[in-house]
Amino acid sequence: MKAFLTFTIILCFTIITQAQDLKTTNEITSLLKDNGKLSKLHYPQSVIRFYTGNNSEYAWITPEKSDQPETAMLLLEYSYRFGLSLSDYHWDAISLQKLRKLRDTPVEENQKEKAEFDILMTDALLTFINNMHLGKYNPLYKSSYIDSNDINGFRSDHILLNARQQTDFLKTILEVQPKIKEYTNFQNYLNTLYEEDDCIAPQRESEKIIINMERLRWIDTHDTSYILVNIPSYTLKLYHQDDVSDFKVIIGKPTTKTPVLSSSIRYFTTAPDWKVPQSIFIKEMLPKILKSPQYLENHHYSVYDKNGNQVEISSSKLKEIRQNPYRYSIRQSSGCDNALGAVVFRFDNSYGIYLHDTSQKQLFSKDERALSHGCIRVENAKELAALLLKNDGLGNKIPVLENAMSEYKRKDFVLKQPVPIIITYLTCLITDGKPVLYKDIYHLDDSLENMFNQNK
Repeated sequence: MKAFLTFTIILCFTIITQAQDLKTTNEITSLLKDNGKLSKLHYPQSVIRFYTGNNSEYAWITPEKSDQPETAMLLLEYSYRFGLSLSDYHWDAISLQKLRKLRDTPVEENQKEKAEFDILMTDALLTFINNMHLGKYNPLYKSSYIDSNDINGFRSDHILLNARQQTDFLKTILEVQPKIKEYTNFQNYLNTLYEEDDCIAPQRESEKIIINMERLRWIDTHDTSYILVNIPSYTLKLYHQDDVSDFKVIIGKPTTKTPVLSSSIRYFTTAPDWKVPQSIFIKEMLPKILKSPQYLENHHYSVYDKNGNQVEISSSKLKEIRQNPYRYSIRQSSGCDNALGAVVFRFDNSYGIYLHDTSQKQLFSKDERALSHGCIRVENAKELAALLLKNDGLGNKIPVLENAMSEYKRKDFVLKQPVPIIITYLTCLITDGKPVLYKDIYHLDDSLENMFNQNK
């Protein structure tokens, strides 16, 4: 009889529990079919995928003893420590106090309110994860695209589902942040700043850090070896595992900006000739050529027709070129006067720019070096080329490189492992533990600062 009573109690408890679980599932499922509710979410498709992976059960309003929900809520509450804003994470509808209150409410009560809270909290966390990894204002991806697509293997719902299975929930979430050293420096500095005063008022310094952390979130690289060109500081850094090498660079004038992009250097070429861009030929060189035909010979330029045939320069030919300049092009032969110097580093991009040596070495002594038509000129280009070979396990080719550069012999050096190149725009960097601000050469800060200030 006692055994029968025990069995009956267990059976009743199981039935009640299953009924409660079914009601929970029904509430979640019902809300995720409500277009009005979905329209309030930042990443509705990601939320739906998350609950599909969670069997449509509560993720945060659970009776189980776990510190994950409170950790997650505190992470959102301290979002400002990551240069983000609490207002982006449904903080008008969710809070740590409300979480605790709903968790302490009997299981069978307030099912709809609990489901709504659980869903909003999930959307807030997915938004936070996306903001940490991809940024809030990523120019490449709108939120609707992020919501529906896998971005280079990244999906916030996968991250959140995985984090819930880990013993260190917080660490798993924070690992989505960029691994670039400049970003880590920013994050460490902010942490130090807030440890000294957790209620510190926003300052010009911290505003610059926040917008530049945002820019670094737009870069997707997990490589330990890469080149980082920062436009406002006129610098190039070559990272290889724990080593870093610094180089000065010349970048584009405000009228011919160097673009922000990511690509990979697959090879470089010594003693390159220079095919002059048509815009430079027509706007800058042609007037000089018409004024003095000797300009071509003095600077080792040759003129070619649209079929690639070199043309002889005469007064009649000059008249024809002036009337139909788009039918002609100019190339500069390799040599000590070549605009590309003794070596050029090629990488795929839609802007037609590259990294190269220069014959105008004296320009690197200037503090402000926005002087080019968009391409990047690097000081000590031979050293950079030699380091790329060494890091690629091709150190034995360095003497060949040096000989080809000194004698202006054309030779291609193909890397076994392409090196990522990131051209970015950071108007602030942490140097020796302190923020250093740089001139906003292209006036790009204001628009990004306004976006953040409008959404505090």
